[in-house]
Amino acid sequence: MSDARRGRLSVVGLGPGSEGLLAPDAAAAFRDADDLIGYFPYVDMAVRLAGPLKATLHASDNRVEMDRARHAFELAASGRKVVVVSSGDPGIFAMATAVIEALHAECEAAGNAADNSSGESCGDFTSNAAGERAATWRAVELVIVPGISAAQAAASRVGAPLGHDFCVLSLSDNLKPWDVIERRLELAASADLVLALYNPISKARPWQLGRAFDLLRRHLPATTPVVLGRDVGRPAERLIVTTLGEVTPAQVDMRTVVIVGSSQTRAFPRGDGSLWVYTPRWYEAAPAGEAGSPDASGDGAAGA
Repeated sequence: MSDARRGRLSVVGLGPGSEGLLAPDAAAAFRDADDLIGYFPYVDMAVRLAGPLKATLHASDNRVEMDRARHAFELAASGRKVVVVSSGDPGIFAMATAVIEALHAECEAAGNAADNSSGESCGDFTSNAAGERAATWRAVELVIVPGISAAQAAASRVGAPLGHDFCVLSLSDNLKPWDVIERRLELAASADLVLALYNPISKARPWQLGRAFDLLRRHLPATTPVVLGRDVGRPAERLIVTTLGEVTPAQVDMRTVVIVGSSQTRAFPRGDGSLWVYTPRWYEAAPAGEAGSPDASGDGAAGA
């Protein structure tokens, strides 16, 4: 395939969902695309934030990520400029992984069809049909365009709860077993990491978030700050700052990101009566002059 016909596949993050938080490179990719592929709400959001668009729209339902990825490669391999859209950042529980998985699977299929004795998973196997298809996919220019994640957006609204070491976990057990999720929660909590929880609850698994909170309560004090950020950056944005002792699953839905502080995370009042939340840069012992140190002015332990 000549360079003039070389297609491009961009996996693009929308960010939280507001025009101001959409990266310029993301907006440019949407406007330059011949085809836009994605979950219905995200395709609509791309049109709203970056439109008008010249692209042909290919919207589909949830849970068909691999179908979308393969469709995108087929279009891009024909020389088109294709965008696969994700919410937030495409590399965090989103479409970038599905696209790269599809490419790797195609390479492996080509190697298997060629009876590849070397074990190479993405070599030049153009002597068979699977190899020719893999070669056209590999020739596509693949670009990942990052976006602001839901955890970053929610954290920014309340201060800096992710200001020290933190861990990002999905509570969905669609692609991994619940016992693995529980084990990871246990280890992260025992390591005293701030946690950002994605996919926290759904109609199909209403019990899991409560189980997660109960597990975390075994390791963290009830006063640990918890931030609930729903649709941050969108018209229906809602933010709640509460504590691990008071939070309930009823306050959360699938569009909420849940940030659970560490033992060091603190909260204190703003001028408008809401709360700032942050996790100090230091751990346990505050340096001289820092909030919480013996010589700091004021009440350094407020709210935590």
